[in-house]
Amino acid sequence: MSSARDTVLGRIRDALALAPTPAVVVPRDYRTGRVLPDDERLALFSDRLVDYKARVHPCTADRTAEAVREVLRAHGVRRIGVPAGLDARWLAGYDGEVRQDDADVSPAQLDTLDAVVTASAAGCAETGTIFLDGSPDQGRRALSLVPDLHVCVVDLSMVEVGVPEAVARLVPERPTTLISGPSATSDIELERVEGVHGPRTLVVVIRTDA
Repeated sequence: MSSARDTVLGRIRDALALAPTPAVVVPRDYRTGRVLPDDERLALFSDRLVDYKARVHPCTADRTAEAVREVLRAHGVRRIGVPAGLDARWLAGYDGEVRQDDADVSPAQLDTLDAVVTASAAGCAETGTIFLDGSPDQGRRALSLVPDLHVCVVDLSMVEVGVPEAVARLVPERPTTLISGPSATSDIELERVEGVHGPRTLVVVIRTDA
């Protein structure tokens, strides 16, 4: 099997070596530099998130813990998972069990959690997209994909208007997860089913400066 594969790959390499290299010019004239006032950016981001069936809770930065606590209580959450670098102040007043994630926690153990709380790396208002990059306050992909409820805290200051501006905030070498609403698919008879490939419910706590 390996020999056959090597033969095929060898033929491809030989063919590519003989083929002329076309002068392909990749257009880079993306729309960039777009800005909106905070209130308009918040409204656009919230509208797109709700359109994707996410739930949005704006709050001032000093009321983050209160907002997170209210969300968890509203969903009857008693056991949450958090990445190692999450700001502990965001969980002030929460009286349930908090499990700090690490590589030894199996998917089966993650599935016993009621919810996960993470931060975020960036956001795009125009598409209602949240970017996670595996930073300590966001954790590994499995943490945000296995539990049924994801509470994601997003700083409005890190939400850009368009995709090019948002992507410019990311570190290319980091693993990036793009989230646009809760997990959903319509693969079977065009019926929308949520929670198949990730959390069934996405709640976004948007921290503003005002």
